[in-house]
Parts: sequence; structure tokens; C-alpha cells
Amino acid sequence: MNARHIQTTIEDHQVAKLAAFAIALHMIEAVIPSPLPGVKPGIANIITLFVLYQYGFATAAWVSILRVFASNLLLGQFLSPTFALSLGGASLSLGILWLAMRLPKHYFGPVSLSILAAFGHIAGQLIIVRLWLIPHAGISYLIPIFATAALFFGLINGLITARLITSK
Repeated sequence: MNARHIQTTIEDHQVAKLAAFAIALHMIEAVIPSPLPGVKPGIANIITLFVLYQYGFATAAWVSILRVFASNLLLGQFLSPTFALSLGGASLSLGILWLAMRLPKHYFGPVSLSILAAFGHIAGQLIIVRLWLIPHAGISYLIPIFATAALFFGLINGLITARLITSK
């Protein structure tokens, strides 16, 4: 019998390790209590931004979406509202990163991209909440709270990502 092997590269192994690390960070974050539902630091997004700088957008998108699916499967939340919120946030965040990467590079660094991605993530989640889970205009009163959290955690995660990129 002739065994077939999938040819992988060292880069494939490195990206798989980074995806596993992002999944692990997401799992750790899932057990940390939050003072407000939906407000989490998003530490796994540091890995997505790092991959964006090291390997490009397509690989970063793959790592991000893989993290969403794997984490939700492991947490028993696959196809639940939590999964929809996570996927919606990640998708809009990736869309904003894709657009920002097409603009002049001197305007965007790891910190500004992280802040944009954080705003995209929370916007994606709030859109899903408004359209599907709680179809009421009162959701808009939460925007300042979530925007402040996105700015704060986006800034912190961006600074950490910038440090990781410069230390590599």
C-alpha cells in the first residue's frame, strides 16, 4: 500500500502553532469572569495581528476563523448565539483589517490596526445582538461602554503586538 503524505513546510508548522496558541488564549479568556457580558480583553487577537504582520492577511484570517470555530467547539458553544457573536465580530474585524491594509501603510501600525480591529469586533457583535438577539433600539445605549472597552483593550493589545513584532 502506498501511503500518501501531505507536504508541509516549516511555515505551515509555525502557523499551526500560532493558531493553537490563539485557541489556548481564547480558552483561558473564556474562564475569566467579566464585569460586563461581552467585554473581554481579546488577547487572542494579539496572535492574529502578529500573524498579519509576519505572514499576511490571508494567513491571519485563517488563524482568526480557525480560532473561532475551534474554541467554540471546545467550549460547547458551536452554532450557539455565542458562536454567532464570535464569528460576526471576527468577520467584521477581519474586513476592517483587510480595508486598512489597502490604505497607505504610514497611517497604520500595530496599535492603530488593533484599535480598528477591536472596534470592528464589537461592532459586529452589536449588529448581531441588535438584528437577532435583542431587536430593540435600547442596545445603542451600550455603545459608549463597549467602544471604551474596545479602545482600551485595542490599545493594550496593539502595544503588546508592536513589542512582539519588534522583538522578533
